[in-house]
Amino acid sequence: MTKDTHSDALPEDTPYSDLDALLDAAASAAGPAAAATPAERARWLSAAADALDGAADELVELAAAETHLPAAPRLRGELARTTFQLRLFGEVLADGAYLGARVDHADPQWPMGARPDLRRVNVPLGPVLVFAASNFPFAFSVAGGDTASALAAGCPVILKAHPGHPRLSALTGSVVREALLGAGAPAGIFEVIHGVDTGVVALRDARIAAAAFTGSVAGGRALFDIACGRPSPIPFYGELGSVNPVVVTPGAVAARGAEIAAGFAGSFTLGTGQFCTKPGLLLLPASHGLDDALREAVRATAAHPMLNERIAEGFAARLTELRAAEGVTELATGQPAALDGPDGAEPVPAALLQVTATDFLRAGDITRHECFGPSSLVVTYADAAELRALLDALEPGLTATLHAEESEADQVRAVLPALTRIAGRVLWNEWPTGVSVTWAQQHGGPYPATTAPTTTSVGTEAITRFLRPVAYQNFPDTLLPDPLREANPWHLPRRTDGKPT
Repeated sequence: MTKDTHSDALPEDTPYSDLDALLDAAASAAGPAAAATPAERARWLSAAADALDGAADELVELAAAETHLPAAPRLRGELARTTFQLRLFGEVLADGAYLGARVDHADPQWPMGARPDLRRVNVPLGPVLVFAASNFPFAFSVAGGDTASALAAGCPVILKAHPGHPRLSALTGSVVREALLGAGAPAGIFEVIHGVDTGVVALRDARIAAAAFTGSVAGGRALFDIACGRPSPIPFYGELGSVNPVVVTPGAVAARGAEIAAGFAGSFTLGTGQFCTKPGLLLLPASHGLDDALREAVRATAAHPMLNERIAEGFAARLTELRAAEGVTELATGQPAALDGPDGAEPVPAALLQVTATDFLRAGDITRHECFGPSSLVVTYADAAELRALLDALEPGLTATLHAEESEADQVRAVLPALTRIAGRVLWNEWPTGVSVTWAQQHGGPYPATTAPTTTSVGTEAITRFLRPVAYQNFPDTLLPDPLREANPWHLPRRTDGKPT
């Protein structure tokens, strides 16, 4: 590592002249990265994961200093998730299904007329601009899922660092870049840039072929509009905002109401409420009788500092707006802040508010939008019809949770279509905080949860965001890409003449 990697000085915004050189390098790396075999790319990712593990102590210490998050278990666990994610995409590359290889041999008897030899495969889009998130300084930041999936796809990455942890971003970027180059990746495969304006300039640049973002609705929408308004628009994969409603049925209240209250309090205050999957609404039957259990659970939660002053101020303003809404009352608050946190940051206690369905619907947008921080809103519904009205009024999000009993099958079937309509992941008797990195994960949803509801930013399917299909017609076998050659030299799963092989 270079000496300035360890400096206490904040990284300066990347000069435009340096950005131009980095974009040139990324464009030059796109060809070699696309031509690399899956095994070669897997080796790059494994090297980056090993290097991050080797630098764990220094990285975690710096992350804790910049984000106010605890080193253990939070940050160490998040770094472990990050390196696991990098290695998992190595398995995706070895599997080969991500290429979507299809072979249709020439068929003179094809029902609609003679069919030519057609072969289809996914290819990398080109250089990807990734905007890092604030709330997960490892898993959704420099070496996070967007970076891992783009590199696995064969795309160079320009990573726009989040200003909430700039020194950590610089150090992580140095570790990853050196590991990739040491493993044989082409120069220009990965770079970190700093500065809001620098990121916007990069997004507008013709050398960028796609972009990914995790953050606020306002910031994500502004960048999405830029990406779509370019002379040559590009895909923009933004994860924006989500209220993540939780529906509790009367049967669930009767069977385990106190357990639900405790689990809910733990979920909406986890990470000081700074998770994109935080349950922001708890929809309870009007006769739930859980007020005391909810108060006890919330009052037991400790106050912690938020990620940075800007986020804390935004939370305070949004919470004030919620408290002022007609019909909204305070149900419980967490333990008060006894002492300032690290660097004088003020710990923020949890807040649980409540409102009836009638007042919730009357308040409009005030009660329906995300409040990023340790707060949530209990909404009481009178009957099944009022519950359906509530769900119909909610904007889409990342998750929707249902706490119910199997004996309430008819009630469950009645609300499931509404939950599916508004969420990319529907949970049964669990809590939405915590997103497992797996083959079947879906972390996305209709706008404003994401700008691309057919995709996911977590899990192995995330790689497909940075690929596009190309069909080759009547090419000689020797000139076809390896995934499409008749001998199938990479031993890929393919669909041949319509049948899986």
